[in-house]
Amino acid sequence: MQKRLLFFYFLLFNFYLLSAQDAWKISADKIDPSTYYGVTVANGMIGIVSSPEPFKVKDVVLAGAYDLYGRGRVSNFLRSFNLLNMKLSVDDREISARDISNMKQELDMRHANFTTSFDYGDKATIAYTYYSLRQLPFTVLMDVSITAKKDISIIGSSVMEAPDALKDVQNYYNEIDRPHTLISLLTSSAKSPTGKLLMCASTTFLFVEPHGQEPRVIHEMWDNNMHLMKFSKKIKAGETYHFSIAGSSITSAHHDDPLNEAERLTIFAKLQGRDRLIMFHNKAWDELWKSDIIIDGDAQSQQDVHSMLYHMYSFVREGTAQSPSPMGLSGLGYNGHVFWDADLWMYPAMLVLHPELGKAFVDYRFDRLEAAKKNAFANGYKGAMYPWESAGTGVEETPVWALSGPFEHHITADVALAAWTYYCATQDKNWLREKGYPILSATADFWASRVERNGAGHYDIKNVVAADEWAENVDNNAFTNAAAKANLQNATEAANLLGLQPDADWMNVANNIPIIKFADGVTKEFEAYNGEGIKQADVNLLAYPLKEITDQKQIKKDLSYYETRVPNEGTPAMTQAVFALLYARLGDGEKAFHFFKDAYMPNLNPPFRVIAETKGGTNPYFATGAGGILQSLLMGFGGLEITPKGIVQIKSKLPASWKSLTLTGIGVEKKTYSVK
Repeated sequence: MQKRLLFFYFLLFNFYLLSAQDAWKISADKIDPSTYYGVTVANGMIGIVSSPEPFKVKDVVLAGAYDLYGRGRVSNFLRSFNLLNMKLSVDDREISARDISNMKQELDMRHANFTTSFDYGDKATIAYTYYSLRQLPFTVLMDVSITAKKDISIIGSSVMEAPDALKDVQNYYNEIDRPHTLISLLTSSAKSPTGKLLMCASTTFLFVEPHGQEPRVIHEMWDNNMHLMKFSKKIKAGETYHFSIAGSSITSAHHDDPLNEAERLTIFAKLQGRDRLIMFHNKAWDELWKSDIIIDGDAQSQQDVHSMLYHMYSFVREGTAQSPSPMGLSGLGYNGHVFWDADLWMYPAMLVLHPELGKAFVDYRFDRLEAAKKNAFANGYKGAMYPWESAGTGVEETPVWALSGPFEHHITADVALAAWTYYCATQDKNWLREKGYPILSATADFWASRVERNGAGHYDIKNVVAADEWAENVDNNAFTNAAAKANLQNATEAANLLGLQPDADWMNVANNIPIIKFADGVTKEFEAYNGEGIKQADVNLLAYPLKEITDQKQIKKDLSYYETRVPNEGTPAMTQAVFALLYARLGDGEKAFHFFKDAYMPNLNPPFRVIAETKGGTNPYFATGAGGILQSLLMGFGGLEITPKGIVQIKSKLPASWKSLTLTGIGVEKKTYSVK
């Protein structure tokens, strides 16, 4: 079975090499709905997931909007109003999938837009492009062009549909007539399942004709959950007609008056106009791409890396104090909750590429510090104990049947590590004093109360779920213990930097937490570990990012042991990324390249090469895996190291097939680093 799987992955790898595409565009001209996994266009606040159906989007996901419903009696992401679904009729017949040919879809990663084009018989060629506008966090745009092959009459409709989970739907239509424009507003509001939130959305048409010659807009109410506005237009053969739909979606979690604000934001977009909206969107993405990862000599890896970067940039937004879930804004996976996936796997790449994006991750945790302190109190500990699954408020949101909620305590040290590395990368002492140190000191207090003091060298941390989540209720897990040590050490160093007096007990505890080894010197994953298969990286994280293990012989010994303990199926993508990172630092570029490819190639889904969580999995987009792989490039092949003095570059090794690796826009100084 294992040999057949490896052969399949080899064939898949070679197929993708042969079909390598543009570094910035991923195209699909064979759209099969049965094997279609949508790609996301997002701006860090609104995510739009593509559909194989013409003029449809699968999902609209809004960051920060949670309510109690569905899985596990805990908060879930809410689906937003599907404000970009539309209908188009040609000569009184509505276009459907069975009527079209030559359909092509394309994701433009450089400017974050998604285009669908097709022929409608002998009557028209049609294309539409949608944007989640980067400069306007709650606003989206759909841009439509219709080229007539013969004289035709069209009816274009903007459809507003409420998801089933929402209740008390209210629909509104309003026209605002001004000297230079008529603004037609299609608006809906609804309450979340418990009534906790009010969710609102509004759309308007943007026409090319001057005021007074615009098509007349008509409103139609279909049922309580759906209404639309539409217009009609005649197009002569050979002419191309353009129109756009702009829309905004916002909830009471984001604004005290979401109904009026949704309409205000939509009016703002209307008066900006289509060209300015796209211009400012493109400029914002041009700024993001000043921080890039450039591979010379491997076109397919370059495209794949741009896809990972594109998705990470899409799922995070400056100034939001929001942190992404494992699936980002690609759907409702993992309820939209925030795990260690954000702090340990996604955050480091964003921190070195765009510190302002990294700041959103750590600000999210700072804003929920008081909730973490209450969680520690409830569990009989001091300081702050962060929840394994966090959502809007920062209370524990793990379903009760999952033991990770009560026992996966390393999350607290992961949050602290993120806070410390933010200071290290930015050297921002004001942030450290105001936000970083409060996190570091409170989490250090947690570990000082969490250990069981059983004598010198035996301040044990018992009964945890390991970073390797197949290891439940184990004692002295390697990663948990080493992460706790790092938390205590970093809190002490931060206090000294700020001229404060650290708690002397922090270093006492750190110096007595055990890291256990086998007789042959291999680091044991936990006290009773005896060579079992592992779900994900654990021991190997002691070399990076924890720096608990620095001896290269020890790092290699642990790698050689644990890389053989990971099954070929059912394990998440980021484990192999850590192997790749460490081998690149050890000078073995070819083995690093093997694990770099193994981290994601078997996880790709058609037609846009979106990454699933596991090999052969079908739940894209797995942002956690992308974050790990980006770290393998930045900190592995690229040799970047975050130190208390800032970002430096250490020795690393590229695979022979790569001519060079260039990292641009790194850190607050926006430096360029390269490896030949």
